[in-house]
Amino acid sequence: MTAAGRLGVLGGTFDPIHLGHLDAAAAARAALALDEVLFVPAHDPPHKPDDPRASAYHRFALVALAIADSPAYRTSDMELTRQGASYTADTLRALHARGWHGWQIFFILGTDAFAEIATWREFPAVLDFANFVVIARPGTTLTDAAARTPALRARLRTLGNAAGVSPDGTGIYLVEARTRDVSSTTIRARLAARASIDDLVPAPVARHIIAHELYGAVDDLHGQDEGIRESSPA
Repeated sequence: MTAAGRLGVLGGTFDPIHLGHLDAAAAARAALALDEVLFVPAHDPPHKPDDPRASAYHRFALVALAIADSPAYRTSDMELTRQGASYTADTLRALHARGWHGWQIFFILGTDAFAEIATWREFPAVLDFANFVVIARPGTTLTDAAARTPALRARLRTLGNAAGVSPDGTGIYLVEARTRDVSSTTIRARLAARASIDDLVPAPVARHIIAHELYGAVDDLHGQDEGIRESSPA
């Protein structure tokens, strides 16, 4: 069965998901007229030395909560249920098996990740598995990103060409966007310091993190309830 439309794919550890991720998805969808965006939490991100701080269950739940009000966004557990390192090449092959053609898929990543793409598994063949959408992040320009990967210049496409994307091949699209300067590391540091993260993540994500005391967060209401129970007469 052949899938229809254009599919954006945003992979990542999402430890936790934040507003910067959502900004990137929105920018790619608007720039390339994507019909939907699939968020794919990684089981074992190969380019990060440390294991995710939160479990696969919680990271999947956080993504689902973050996009619950966006009908064009979906969450996939395809990498969480696949053992071993979460390679993009394997994920794109899985999408091909589900009926998606490479020219219909738009893999979304930041300029920092794009600069390291030559180290990815099955590079450069992986570039034929999907289109790649490179989103500018604060402090990094698209000009710099392209300059660091001169061998890929022939694959660069302008957004003006995006309307005519066809089975003729895949390309790399550079999208200028105002994404909030947020990182999962900053969020975890704030939580460890018992500081607010309300300006960094959607409200349902913050509530889930606090309720389950993830990343060193403390549920003050839960703590107060415990104190009340402990001080109550038997």
